Amino acid sequence: MLRSFKEIVEEAKKIRPKKITIACADDEVSIEACKDVKKEGLVIPILVGDRKKIIAKGGGEFEIIDAVGDEAILKAVEMARIGEADMVMKGHTSTPKFLTGVLDKERGLRTGRTLSHIAVIESKFYHKLLLLTDGGINIKPDIKTKTDIIVNALGLAGKLGIEKPKVALVAAVETINEDLSETIDAAILAKAGERNQLGNCEIDGPLGMDLAISPESVRIKGIKSRVAGDADIIVMPDISCGNISAKALLYLGGAKIAGFIAGALKPCVMLSRSDSKETKLNSIALGVIACKM
Repeated sequence: MLRSFKEIVEEAKKIRPKKITIACADDEVSIEACKDVKKEGLVIPILVGDRKKIIAKGGGEFEIIDAVGDEAILKAVEMARIGEADMVMKGHTSTPKFLTGVLDKERGLRTGRTLSHIAVIESKFYHKLLLLTDGGINIKPDIKTKTDIIVNALGLAGKLGIEKPKVALVAAVETINEDLSETIDAAILAKAGERNQLGNCEIDGPLGMDLAISPESVRIKGIKSRVAGDADIIVMPDISCGNISAKALLYLGGAKIAGFIAGALKPCVMLSRSDSKETKLNSIALGVIACKM
Protein backbone atom coordinates (compact mmCIF):
# COMPACT_ATOMS: atom_id res chain seq x y z
CA MET A 1 0.00 0.00 0.00
CA LEU A 2 1.48 3.32 -1.10
CA ARG A 3 1.26 5.88 1.70
CA SER A 4 2.97 8.98 0.29
CA PHE A 5 3.80 10.75 -2.96
CA LYS A 6 7.44 9.87 -2.43
CA GLU A 7 6.42 6.22 -2.60
CA ILE A 8 4.21 6.90 -5.64
CA VAL A 9 7.08 8.55 -7.51
CA GLU A 10 9.47 5.73 -6.58
CA GLU A 11 6.93 3.13 -7.69
CA ALA A 12 6.38 4.97 -10.99
CA LYS A 13 10.12 4.95 -11.64
CA LYS A 14 10.06 1.15 -11.59
CA ILE A 15 7.70 1.16 -14.58
CA ARG A 16 8.93 1.58 -18.15
CA PRO A 17 8.73 5.31 -19.04
CA LYS A 18 5.33 6.04 -20.56
CA LYS A 19 4.69 8.27 -23.54
CA ILE A 20 2.52 11.26 -22.60
CA THR A 21 0.97 13.76 -24.98
CA ILE A 22 0.43 17.29 -23.67
CA ALA A 23 -2.52 19.06 -25.26
CA CYS A 24 -1.75 22.73 -26.08
CA ALA A 25 1.78 22.48 -24.71
CA ASP A 26 2.95 25.87 -25.95
CA ASP A 27 3.37 27.58 -22.58
CA GLU A 28 6.27 27.76 -20.12
CA VAL A 29 4.36 25.92 -17.38
CA SER A 30 3.76 22.81 -19.51
CA ILE A 31 7.28 22.80 -20.91
CA GLU A 32 8.90 23.15 -17.48
CA ALA A 33 6.72 20.34 -16.14
CA CYS A 34 7.87 18.13 -19.01
CA LYS A 35 11.52 18.90 -18.28
CA ASP A 36 11.04 17.98 -14.62
CA VAL A 37 9.33 14.64 -15.26
CA LYS A 38 11.76 13.74 -18.04
CA LYS A 39 14.61 14.35 -15.60
CA GLU A 40 12.96 11.93 -13.17
CA GLY A 41 12.67 9.31 -15.92
CA LEU A 42 8.92 8.94 -15.51
CA VAL A 43 7.62 9.73 -18.99
CA ILE A 44 8.58 10.56 -22.56
CA PRO A 45 6.74 13.83 -23.32
CA ILE A 46 5.25 14.61 -26.73
CA LEU A 47 4.28 18.27 -26.99
CA VAL A 48 1.20 18.99 -29.11
CA GLY A 49 0.84 22.68 -29.85
CA ASP A 50 2.15 25.65 -31.80
CA ARG A 51 5.65 24.53 -32.87
CA LYS A 52 7.07 28.05 -33.10
CA LYS A 53 5.85 28.97 -29.61
CA ILE A 54 7.08 25.70 -28.12
CA ILE A 55 10.58 26.17 -29.54
CA ALA A 56 10.66 29.84 -28.53
CA LYS A 57 9.79 28.87 -24.95
CA GLY A 58 12.46 26.21 -24.62
CA GLY A 59 10.66 23.02 -25.64
CA GLY A 60 12.81 22.19 -28.65
CA GLU A 61 14.34 19.14 -26.95
CA PHE A 62 11.05 17.25 -27.12
CA GLU A 63 9.11 15.65 -29.94
CA ILE A 64 6.64 18.27 -31.18
CA ILE A 65 3.36 17.77 -33.03
CA ASP A 66 2.43 21.06 -34.68
CA ALA A 67 -1.25 21.85 -34.02
CA VAL A 68 -3.21 24.69 -32.47
CA GLY A 69 -6.48 25.20 -30.61
CA ASP A 70 -9.07 22.42 -30.62
CA GLU A 71 -7.02 20.42 -33.12
CA ALA A 72 -4.12 20.26 -30.63
CA ILE A 73 -6.44 18.76 -28.02
CA LEU A 74 -7.98 16.28 -30.44
CA LYS A 75 -4.59 15.23 -31.77
CA ALA A 76 -3.22 14.70 -28.26
CA VAL A 77 -6.13 12.49 -27.17
CA GLU A 78 -6.26 10.70 -30.51
CA MET A 79 -2.62 9.66 -30.16
CA ALA A 80 -3.49 8.07 -26.83
CA ARG A 81 -6.58 6.45 -28.35
CA ILE A 82 -4.64 4.71 -31.14
CA GLY A 83 -1.73 3.68 -28.93
CA GLU A 84 0.88 6.23 -29.97
CA ALA A 85 0.85 7.48 -26.37
CA ASP A 86 0.04 5.87 -23.03
CA MET A 87 -1.58 8.89 -21.37
CA VAL A 88 -2.58 12.50 -22.02
CA MET A 89 -2.24 15.71 -20.03
CA LYS A 90 -4.03 19.05 -20.19
CA GLY A 91 -1.69 21.87 -21.13
CA HIS A 92 -2.48 25.55 -21.73
CA THR A 93 -6.20 25.16 -22.36
CA SER A 94 -9.40 25.30 -20.36
CA THR A 95 -10.84 22.29 -18.56
CA PRO A 96 -14.13 22.30 -20.57
CA LYS A 97 -12.25 22.32 -23.89
CA PHE A 98 -9.91 19.56 -22.75
CA LEU A 99 -12.80 17.38 -21.59
CA THR A 100 -14.68 18.01 -24.84
CA GLY A 101 -11.67 16.59 -26.66
CA VAL A 102 -11.42 13.60 -24.34
CA LEU A 103 -15.12 12.87 -24.92
CA ASP A 104 -15.03 13.35 -28.71
CA LYS A 105 -16.93 10.43 -30.29
CA GLU A 106 -14.47 9.83 -33.12
CA ARG A 107 -11.05 10.82 -31.80
CA GLY A 108 -11.45 10.91 -28.05
CA LEU A 109 -11.14 8.47 -25.16
CA ARG A 110 -14.76 7.53 -24.49
CA THR A 111 -15.43 4.17 -22.88
CA GLY A 112 -19.10 4.52 -22.01
CA ARG A 113 -18.13 5.05 -18.38
CA THR A 114 -18.65 8.29 -16.50
CA LEU A 115 -15.52 10.44 -16.26
CA SER A 116 -14.67 11.64 -12.77
CA HIS A 117 -11.91 13.64 -11.15
CA ILE A 118 -9.96 12.17 -8.25
CA ALA A 119 -7.74 14.26 -6.01
CA VAL A 120 -5.16 12.20 -4.15
CA ILE A 121 -4.13 13.96 -0.95
CA GLU A 122 -1.19 13.52 1.40
CA SER A 123 -1.59 15.40 4.69
CA LYS A 124 0.66 15.40 7.72
CA PHE A 125 -2.55 15.26 9.77
CA TYR A 126 -3.73 11.97 8.26
CA HIS A 127 -2.08 8.58 8.48
CA LYS A 128 -2.37 7.57 4.82
CA LEU A 129 -3.22 8.86 1.36
CA LEU A 130 -6.78 10.07 0.93
CA LEU A 131 -8.73 10.02 -2.34
CA LEU A 132 -11.30 12.79 -2.70
CA THR A 133 -13.86 12.74 -5.53
CA ASP A 134 -15.39 14.43 -7.53
CA GLY A 135 -14.25 18.03 -7.40
CA GLY A 136 -13.56 18.58 -11.08
CA ILE A 137 -16.11 17.19 -13.52
CA ASN A 138 -19.57 16.12 -12.30
CA ILE A 139 -21.48 19.15 -11.05
CA LYS A 140 -24.31 17.59 -9.06
CA PRO A 141 -24.18 13.84 -9.57
CA ASP A 142 -27.23 11.62 -9.15
CA ILE A 143 -27.05 8.14 -7.62
CA LYS A 144 -26.09 6.44 -10.90
CA THR A 145 -23.28 8.93 -11.47
CA LYS A 146 -22.11 8.60 -7.87
CA THR A 147 -21.98 4.84 -8.36
CA ASP A 148 -19.65 5.35 -11.34
CA ILE A 149 -17.58 7.86 -9.34
CA ILE A 150 -17.14 5.27 -6.58
CA VAL A 151 -16.19 2.52 -9.04
CA ASN A 152 -13.63 4.81 -10.70
CA ALA A 153 -12.09 5.66 -7.32
CA LEU A 154 -11.95 2.00 -6.33
CA GLY A 155 -9.99 1.27 -9.51
CA LEU A 156 -7.35 3.88 -8.70
CA ALA A 157 -7.25 2.83 -5.05
CA GLY A 158 -6.44 -0.70 -6.15
CA LYS A 159 -3.46 0.55 -8.14
CA LEU A 160 -2.21 2.27 -5.00
CA GLY A 161 -2.27 -1.06 -3.19
CA ILE A 162 -5.39 -0.46 -1.11
CA GLU A 163 -6.88 -3.95 -1.01
CA LYS A 164 -10.33 -3.18 0.41
CA PRO A 165 -10.87 0.59 0.33
CA LYS A 166 -13.01 2.27 2.95
CA VAL A 167 -15.42 4.68 1.26
CA ALA A 168 -17.04 7.54 3.18
CA LEU A 169 -20.08 9.27 1.65
CA VAL A 170 -19.89 12.66 3.31
CA ALA A 171 -22.53 15.27 4.01
CA ALA A 172 -23.09 18.13 6.43
CA VAL A 173 -24.74 15.72 8.88
CA GLU A 174 -24.59 12.00 9.57
CA THR A 175 -28.34 11.54 9.79
CA ILE A 176 -30.80 11.19 6.92
CA ASN A 177 -32.48 14.51 6.23
CA GLU A 178 -35.06 14.79 3.45
CA ASP A 179 -34.00 18.41 2.86
CA LEU A 180 -30.44 17.24 2.11
CA SER A 181 -30.70 14.90 -0.87
CA GLU A 182 -27.07 13.83 -0.50
CA THR A 183 -27.91 12.14 2.81
CA ILE A 184 -30.57 10.03 1.11
CA ASP A 185 -28.21 9.16 -1.75
CA ALA A 186 -25.55 8.18 0.79
CA ALA A 187 -27.91 5.85 2.65
CA ILE A 188 -28.94 4.13 -0.61
CA LEU A 189 -25.34 3.74 -1.78
CA ALA A 190 -24.24 2.47 1.62
CA LYS A 191 -26.91 -0.25 1.45
CA ALA A 192 -25.81 -1.13 -2.11
CA GLY A 193 -22.25 -1.43 -0.84
CA GLU A 194 -23.37 -3.59 2.05
CA ARG A 195 -24.85 -5.97 -0.54
CA ASN A 196 -21.58 -6.02 -2.53
CA GLN A 197 -23.11 -4.19 -5.49
CA LEU A 198 -20.26 -1.66 -5.79
CA GLY A 199 -17.20 -3.90 -5.66
CA ASN A 200 -14.69 -4.91 -3.01
CA CYS A 201 -14.99 -2.12 -0.45
CA GLU A 202 -16.37 -1.04 2.89
CA ILE A 203 -18.76 1.88 2.46
CA ASP A 204 -20.75 4.03 4.86
CA GLY A 205 -22.77 7.20 4.86
CA PRO A 206 -23.97 9.73 5.39
CA LEU A 207 -20.97 10.73 7.49
CA GLY A 208 -19.79 14.18 8.46
CA MET A 209 -16.27 14.96 7.28
CA ASP A 210 -15.08 14.81 10.88
CA LEU A 211 -16.42 11.28 11.27
CA ALA A 212 -14.87 10.17 8.00
CA ILE A 213 -11.30 11.01 9.01
CA SER A 214 -11.12 11.62 12.77
CA PRO A 215 -11.04 8.64 15.18
CA GLU A 216 -11.47 11.10 18.06
CA SER A 217 -14.73 12.42 16.57
CA VAL A 218 -15.92 8.85 16.12
CA ARG A 219 -15.17 8.12 19.79
CA ILE A 220 -16.89 11.27 21.05
CA LYS A 221 -20.02 10.78 18.91
CA GLY A 222 -20.18 7.04 19.60
CA ILE A 223 -20.54 6.08 15.95
CA LYS A 224 -20.08 2.40 15.07
CA SER A 225 -18.68 2.04 11.57
CA ARG A 226 -15.95 0.13 9.75
CA VAL A 227 -15.25 3.23 7.68
CA ALA A 228 -15.51 6.15 10.11
CA GLY A 229 -12.17 7.58 11.22
CA ASP A 230 -10.21 5.56 8.67
CA ALA A 231 -11.56 6.43 5.20
CA ASP A 232 -9.49 5.83 2.07
CA ILE A 233 -11.98 7.49 -0.28
CA ILE A 234 -14.16 10.53 0.37
CA VAL A 235 -17.15 10.89 -1.97
CA MET A 236 -18.34 14.48 -2.02
CA PRO A 237 -21.98 15.54 -2.53
CA ASP A 238 -21.17 17.81 -5.48
CA ILE A 239 -18.39 19.50 -7.42
CA SER A 240 -18.34 22.63 -5.26
CA CYS A 241 -17.78 20.69 -2.04
CA GLY A 242 -15.06 18.62 -3.69
CA ASN A 243 -13.25 21.51 -5.33
CA ILE A 244 -13.36 23.79 -2.28
CA SER A 245 -12.28 21.03 0.09
CA ALA A 246 -9.28 20.01 -2.02
CA LYS A 247 -8.09 23.59 -2.48
CA ALA A 248 -8.56 24.38 1.21
CA LEU A 249 -6.45 21.36 2.13
CA LEU A 250 -3.79 22.43 -0.37
CA TYR A 251 -3.57 26.15 0.39
CA LEU A 252 -4.55 26.27 4.07
CA GLY A 253 -3.74 22.79 5.31
CA GLY A 254 -0.37 22.40 3.62
CA ALA A 255 -1.39 19.14 1.99
CA LYS A 256 0.31 17.66 -1.07
CA ILE A 257 -2.05 16.82 -3.89
CA ALA A 258 -2.32 15.18 -7.30
CA GLY A 259 -5.16 15.32 -9.82
CA PHE A 260 -6.36 12.53 -12.08
CA ILE A 261 -9.31 11.83 -14.41
CA ALA A 262 -10.68 8.29 -14.25
CA GLY A 263 -13.12 6.57 -16.58
CA ALA A 264 -11.37 7.32 -19.89
CA LEU A 265 -9.73 4.80 -22.21
CA LYS A 266 -6.28 6.03 -21.13
CA PRO A 267 -5.17 7.94 -18.01
CA CYS A 268 -5.76 11.68 -18.22
CA VAL A 269 -3.81 14.14 -16.08
CA MET A 270 -5.62 17.42 -15.53
CA LEU A 271 -3.59 20.15 -13.91
CA SER A 272 -4.27 23.77 -13.05
CA ARG A 273 -1.91 26.42 -14.42
CA SER A 274 -1.34 27.52 -10.83
CA ASP A 275 -0.22 24.07 -9.67
CA SER A 276 3.28 23.83 -8.24
CA LYS A 277 6.07 21.76 -9.81
CA GLU A 278 5.60 19.23 -7.03
CA THR A 279 1.87 18.86 -7.77
CA LYS A 280 2.60 18.38 -11.47
CA LEU A 281 5.24 15.73 -10.75
CA ASN A 282 2.93 13.92 -8.32
CA SER A 283 0.03 13.98 -10.80
CA ILE A 284 2.08 12.61 -13.67
CA ALA A 285 3.58 9.88 -11.44
CA LEU A 286 0.03 8.96 -10.44
CA GLY A 287 -0.90 8.75 -14.13
CA VAL A 288 2.04 6.41 -14.78
CA ILE A 289 0.85 4.06 -12.03
CA ALA A 290 -2.72 4.32 -13.36
CA CYS A 291 -1.51 3.08 -16.77
CA LYS A 292 -1.64 -0.33 -15.14
CA MET A 293 -5.45 0.05 -14.78
